[in-house]
Amino acid sequence: MTAKPESVWFINSHVTLSRPSAASADGMSVSDHRLPFGDSPPLHVHHREDEIFHVVEGVVRFRVGETETVAGPGESLVAPKGVPHTFRVESPDGARMLVMTPCGDFEGLARDVGRPAEHPGLPEPAEPTPAMIAALAEAAERRRITLLGPPMAA
Repeated sequence: MTAKPESVWFINSHVTLSRPSAASADGMSVSDHRLPFGDSPPLHVHHREDEIFHVVEGVVRFRVGETETVAGPGESLVAPKGVPHTFRVESPDGARMLVMTPCGDFEGLARDVGRPAEHPGLPEPAEPTPAMIAALAEAAERRRITLLGPPMAA
């Protein structure tokens, strides 16, 4: 089954849900992320799904557990379920990554918190408010993802 890609602005990034988990019996979800310089999600843990990152463009610094790794174009890494992780876009022109998850929990979170992308670029950057952070944490918990701490510092 092929599904039409859906694009959302998720916080300050542009996420295209290229292959939704409902597209086949295996439940694999693939999303294409365009991220601005400095973008970093809060430190978090997925309770049900591994998260595979493949850097297409740019440089991204990852923290998975206690290990920090810098990855560039063509490099991939896995954040196993149950292991806290985050990342930070280090390249001045931003980054692009493919993110694969086997259960659709992240995909659901992007839909829950995101808003339809109005154009192919990034949304106007905005500092998350306490209300936005609380809504993200609540939506993440519903999707079996727990926010543990702040985004990765420079």
